Amino acid sequence: MKSASPSRKPRRVKATFIGPFAIVLAFILGAFAATTYLLEVSIRDRDLAERAAAVSKLFEQKLERDANLMQAVLRAMMTNRVVETAFAAGDRRALLAEAGPVFRSLSTDHRITHFYFTGPDLVNILRLHSPHEFGDVIPRSTMRQARDKGEAAHGLELGPLGTLTLRLVAPWKRGADVLGYLEIGEEIEVLVEEIRDSLSVDLLVLVDKRFLSAQQWRQGLARKNRTGDWERFGAFAAMAQTLKEVPAALTGQVVEDLRSGRAVEVEDQGRALHLAMLPLDDAGGRRIGGLVVIRDITALESTFLWSIIAVTVLCAVAGASVLGLFYFSLDRVERDYQRQHELEHKLLRLNTEHQRMLQVEKLSALGTMVGGIAHQLNNPLVGVVNMAQLADREADDPVRTRELLADIRSAGEDCHAFLHRMLEFSKVACFDSKPTPMGPLIDETVLLFRQTESRHLPVEISMPEVPVVLCIDRILVRHALFNLLLNAAQATVGNSAILISLEREAEPGNGAPGWTLSVTDHGSGIAADVMDRIFVPFFTTRSDGTGLGLPVVQHVALLHDGHVTAANQPGGGTRFAMWFPDVA
Repeated sequence: MKSASPSRKPRRVKATFIGPFAIVLAFILGAFAATTYLLEVSIRDRDLAERAAAVSKLFEQKLERDANLMQAVLRAMMTNRVVETAFAAGDRRALLAEAGPVFRSLSTDHRITHFYFTGPDLVNILRLHSPHEFGDVIPRSTMRQARDKGEAAHGLELGPLGTLTLRLVAPWKRGADVLGYLEIGEEIEVLVEEIRDSLSVDLLVLVDKRFLSAQQWRQGLARKNRTGDWERFGAFAAMAQTLKEVPAALTGQVVEDLRSGRAVEVEDQGRALHLAMLPLDDAGGRRIGGLVVIRDITALESTFLWSIIAVTVLCAVAGASVLGLFYFSLDRVERDYQRQHELEHKLLRLNTEHQRMLQVEKLSALGTMVGGIAHQLNNPLVGVVNMAQLADREADDPVRTRELLADIRSAGEDCHAFLHRMLEFSKVACFDSKPTPMGPLIDETVLLFRQTESRHLPVEISMPEVPVVLCIDRILVRHALFNLLLNAAQATVGNSAILISLEREAEPGNGAPGWTLSVTDHGSGIAADVMDRIFVPFFTTRSDGTGLGLPVVQHVALLHDGHVTAANQPGGGTRFAMWFPDVA
């Protein structure tokens, strides 16, 4: 047996562990930094969502508050008997003289922009904000709701000039009769500016173009002395804003993203803006547009960036410290390992000498076994020779001759029985070739192997789809396959699977048709200097081996006019293949 020589240099512990440890540490620190980043983003998005919710709630509260204020103004107006008389008579001049100063005060102090006196037939009698326009029918939703319900109604409505106004309409009743309707309103700019001052966010009011015409929209801009681009926001048009200038990055595509419910972050002139969109409904319940919430998060982004940098630097310093500590610890381990390696090197020399002694003992045991076999055969053979000589001398005595011949026959039978037991032990007592299905044979052998092998290694079987029947000796081939499986199990490292394959293959030398039954393990392979001796009887590289397994496999293959080969695999492991001729 040839022993393995020790490596010249011990394995470098630092080189083996420091790289993977650095990768794992970098992954952990990177995951920590990424988690911090995602947490900051989550906090920022949640803050915008909370701010948008606050805008929505405050917007509704202001609508209700201003509607209540306007209703109080109308109730106070309805107590004025002079105004009541003029309204009942349809006297526009008297109404303007009496109610005009009240409207101017409301416009100055409370930014009221609209005030109407409308008859019970919904025909306008007087617009205090535009006295020269009257006589038209006002069919707005709030007007119809006040007429149908007989009580005040309010809500956002689009005006004929492309304005979005909070309107409140209340019926003026005198007894059971309705004198007409009072309408008061304020444009949405007032509301969004108050929300901006309260929550420190900018707002942009967008209205769906389906409810507007370009002409109406431009008339509204002219009335407010503003300019705008009808095509800028795609399906929407801007009606009001709290910014002096809408960010250039807020395009139609961004508006569509906001409309789908997503928050969007854009850059504008060095500022970071976070955008969200709230739905906007009119008094009739129609979804007429949206309220874009614009928050300047430049300072928050700067703080966030410096936080990420600080966390990254802290992680890098912590990682470098841990890596350095691990490096110096491994350096001590490596020095200890080198000393241990030198000691193992010395022990291995002693072990080599011990292996040589074991080899001598094996040869001695072989000699003892051969001597025992010779002794078992020599004793009866000596008796046979002696009795044959006696029978020759007493040939004239038939009775005595028959007794001697009987003894000779008994001794021969003893020798035959001894040899038969020896042949049974080696499983090559006879050769009986019969047509044999290979699938069941392989399955039976694998089952026996699994019951014998202690590690219970997995076995993979690759067979042709069509059943294969070969003319072989079932017992011998099963014994040879079992030996190959045991060798593969002893060579396999870990729990890798052993592969059994049966495939059609021609004989390389003469091209004769045949089949190859192979067993492939996932061990370390066979050294080149050992490969040439593996089929030599009694040669083994294991201390507990007999050196007879592979010679028996080769003998079985030769009995079938086949052969056996062994080859190391490129990826590691060894493949033993028995080739059998395909005979009828």
